[in-house]
Parts: sequence; C-alpha cells; structure tokens
Amino acid sequence: MTHNQKPLIGITTYGRNDQGSFTLPALYVESIRRAGGIPLLIVPGETYLEDIVNRLDGFVLAGGGDLNPGTYNGKVHEKVYNIDIERDPSELNLGELILAKKIPTLAICRGIQIINTILGGSLFEHIPDHFGEMIQHRLPPRVPSLHNVTIDRNSDLFDIIQKEEIEVASLHHQSIDKLATGLNTVAKSADGVIEAIEFKDESWFIGIQWHPEYTSAEDPDQQILFDKFVQRSKIAENCS
Repeated sequence: MTHNQKPLIGITTYGRNDQGSFTLPALYVESIRRAGGIPLLIVPGETYLEDIVNRLDGFVLAGGGDLNPGTYNGKVHEKVYNIDIERDPSELNLGELILAKKIPTLAICRGIQIINTILGGSLFEHIPDHFGEMIQHRLPPRVPSLHNVTIDRNSDLFDIIQKEEIEVASLHHQSIDKLATGLNTVAKSADGVIEAIEFKDESWFIGIQWHPEYTSAEDPDQQILFDKFVQRSKIAENCS
C-alpha cells in the first residue's frame, strides 16, 4: 500500500444461516468506511487464511454466536447458543496468524473471547450465574443493552477515548473468566465484568466486550475506536 491508499480491513462474518447465506450487520462496514478503511468480509471456512493475513492491513474480529465451550475447557450450559463448527476453527486459526504477525486488530465481543481463548484463557459461560443481574449485558431475547464501563487511565484505551467512564451498547451473555497470560484488563463494568483488554505496552490490538458499531454513527467515543484502529492499520503497512 502506498502512502495515499486506504488500508484494507478484513472483517469476520457470521456463519452460514438456515438459508445458506453468510451475513454480517452493515454497521461494522459503515464504521470502517467512516474511519477511512476499505472493508473486506472474511467468511468462515476459508482455507487460505495465511494469504489473507499477508495481504490485508488490519482485522476486525466481529461478534456473533458463542464459542464452543470445548475450545476453552468450559462446561455445557443451556444458555450457550449458535455454536458454529465451521466458524470456530476458522477464527481461531485466523487469530493465531494475526497474533503471530501483530497485525492491527479490533476484537469485538466474540472477537475478544477468541483472542483470550487462543492464548489459554477461559470464559464465563453465562454472566448472570457469576455476576448476578445488577447490570444487564443484553436484554431479552437478544437486544442491546446500554450501560457504563470504567476505563483504566494507564491504558491505550484511555489514550484513545480520553475518558474514565463511557456509555456502551453490549449484547453478550458471556465474558472473560481467566485472563490469558500477556493480556491486561483495562476496562470493567460496575459488576466486575471485564470489558476491555490490551497487550502490555502494545498498541496494535484493541479488545472490547461491547459493540461500538451499534452507536458509532452518533457517539464519537465509539467511532474513535474505529478511527484509531484504521489509522494504525495504515501506519503499520507503511512501516512494513
């Protein structure tokens, strides 16, 4: 990529639905376009992941259904849903390649769980079982919930947003349990749920449990996450 070209950003999609289609909410695409990136969708089951990683400038690991508990030595739970035997291995393999090359990455909801799992961490299968329902991390049946998170001032995330507390839209019932070695917790909700992670002294990775794409069109605190991520993708490519 030359200095004036827009960075190519890969976004993982949902698995095959009952109609045989791969889908992804357009909000992800719109957020990347506003940030100045060119979004390219990566569907589950792709076998040439290394070629993709070598050609793209950054990656968004998108949200979606639950990881198979077997991937993190978890337990079967009645609330676990949409396990995808094609998507899980595809994204775990993609994540490993991204980690090896330290390609700029924005990991959202399921994406943060993918990275934590690859590095040896684990997940809470169902948040209310461990944290109660003081904060609704999603509304029934599966509707986004607005709540606040507190950000560590000594973090890259704080440097980006420049606020200690922000309102976020979340849509999840699982979260990080055991944090993988090498990761830092940099944001939490009031009930103690881990809301954001980083690598110590590294700025190529942003991992957040909420969904910034839901409110990024109206909320600068959310759009700036995409802006800074795309900016870093461009810088990383120009320096390679």
